[in-house]
Amino acid sequence: MSSETAPRRLVLARHAQAVDAAATDAVRELSARGRRDAAAAGRWLAELGVTPDHALVSAAVRTSQTWDQMCAGAGWELAADLDRGLYEAGTDAALDLVRLVPAQVRSLVVVGHNPTIGSLAHVLDDGDGDPEAVTALLGGYPTSALTVFAVSTAWADLAEESATVLAHHVARG
Repeated sequence: MSSETAPRRLVLARHAQAVDAAATDAVRELSARGRRDAAAAGRWLAELGVTPDHALVSAAVRTSQTWDQMCAGAGWELAADLDRGLYEAGTDAALDLVRLVPAQVRSLVVVGHNPTIGSLAHVLDDGDGDPEAVTALLGGYPTSALTVFAVSTAWADLAEESATVLAHHVARG
């Protein structure tokens, strides 16, 4: 299968655990546990063979720190596309942001917030995925939860029920 016909990979990730309080919600930093969990998430993705060529990350401090720790855990060196809109995006708006990802991107990681990320994972699920992973996805979307999808369409054509769940994991480090 050529790289043009191979399915794209989409990883949806909820940020890791943050401290309880800060001057504003957007500037809340990761807790010590959150840093460990995010690094563990990166290690898990690397073990699965995920190597993103694009990252769409909410501009909130805890999500950018989650991305940084995921990269450290995985051994990736990829600058994130920090998006202010993803911070407050609902499910439809988040899906629209994914649809704007450049067509040449083959492996995308999105790091955002709940309830949006968990809701988007459920909306994209085509029902044909790994049964254990789908069952785990139904169990909720706590901090450091990740879902890996195969996507057979272009990003611009991504729609509800159009991605296949390959794996789901809640990282704890």
